[in-house]
Amino acid sequence: VFQGRILARRLVGQETRYEVEVKTPYRHRFPLVPREYVWVPNTCGCPPLREGGEYLLMARRHVNYEHTLNRILLRDDGYARPWTPREDRLVREAARHC
Repeated sequence: VFQGRILARRLVGQETRYEVEVKTPYRHRFPLVPREYVWVPNTCGCPPLREGGEYLLMARRHVNYEHTLNRILLRDDGYARPWTPREDRLVREAARHC
């Protein structure tokens, strides 16, 4: 879970790749660098992330079977909401209990 600002969006094959500036990592099981690519396994624009917008993102690390692909994947069951101070407060409170 992290707060990020969308810098760019690009369609790559049947997927969408977002370049994201990681602003605040809240809970992560793998290291995040200041800029990451977040992949969405569709090209329909779901979730609707706009360039320049800040979002609270809950994504998963995806490593393929051969261990040749390691990326951050925002799946259908992931979480992408516009960032607000309220979202920040809710995530910080939840982190204390999880």
